[in-house]
Amino acid sequence: MARLFVEPWDPGYGSPMEADAHLAPAESSIDANVETANWAPIDGVDDGIRDIAFVDGVRRIDARVTIDDPSGPVPGICGTLAVGATHWNREVPSSEVRDVRIERMAVLGSGRAEIFPPVALQPGYTTVAIADTDPDHLIGEIHDRMRRLEGETATRLAAEGCFVVADGPLHALSAQTTVGYVKSHRVTYLPAEKNSVVAALEPCQRTPLFTLSEYQRYSWYLRLARITGGHSWTGIVRCEASGGLPLAQVRVIADRTAAVLPLTASAGHIDPRAPQNLVPIGALESELRHQMGDPMLVNRALREAVMEETA
Repeated sequence: MARLFVEPWDPGYGSPMEADAHLAPAESSIDANVETANWAPIDGVDDGIRDIAFVDGVRRIDARVTIDDPSGPVPGICGTLAVGATHWNREVPSSEVRDVRIERMAVLGSGRAEIFPPVALQPGYTTVAIADTDPDHLIGEIHDRMRRLEGETATRLAAEGCFVVADGPLHALSAQTTVGYVKSHRVTYLPAEKNSVVAALEPCQRTPLFTLSEYQRYSWYLRLARITGGHSWTGIVRCEASGGLPLAQVRVIADRTAAVLPLTASAGHIDPRAPQNLVPIGALESELRHQMGDPMLVNRALREAVMEETA
């Protein structure tokens, strides 16, 4: 019999289970037997990896702007984005936020290429013009830039020898040893009979690998923790790796994530998205928001710059 549960996540962050049938891949694109046809939980293996970098980005809308054009008002968005990494040296052990990049964007609709006035902030705003006026698409331009910076940061750190865990699905599909870390589930990729294996996972166990050929990726589920009062998918996350990597290498990576990532799972009394929002990622998000600057001061600088421009 089906049972009802209240999600432990703060509802202000959405839900770890957000059904969206429009995102479901074609069944023919899923190969659940790429690693084994014997579908059962697999124990993680800690291979002693030393340098791990957790990459993430945050964005913020600083102000909504309007160009008062004789032909009609033109909307725009001013936003700040920040990307960085928490480096975890397991030998010391220690962790440190590094590789931070801050950018500000003024996204103007209707293809308007006006240069946004200088603002007394470092960094200043870069003007981007798009043909659309839909507010979601204006915000999407900032989000896409953040994702591109995340991909660049993850690729560079992987090339330098770090084992990289990037928050969110993989967007750069180069054959790097970067893991995409997906903490919420908008679709269940597997056939229904294999979802019971996901539900049966214990902490530090993973599912066999499966491929998402539509997205050129390997994927697997793992359990971070068992939560008292949680349902069978509470504490489950999905990971991704590039489809350009050899299968044997992806198996090592998947075993490593199943053993190591549960060590960094957050606690409910500390993080409203526990256990999925990993401690290094939560610390990184906090530092990035701090470095973005006080939102009230940023908004004031924007208003002053616009007032000087129109004076």
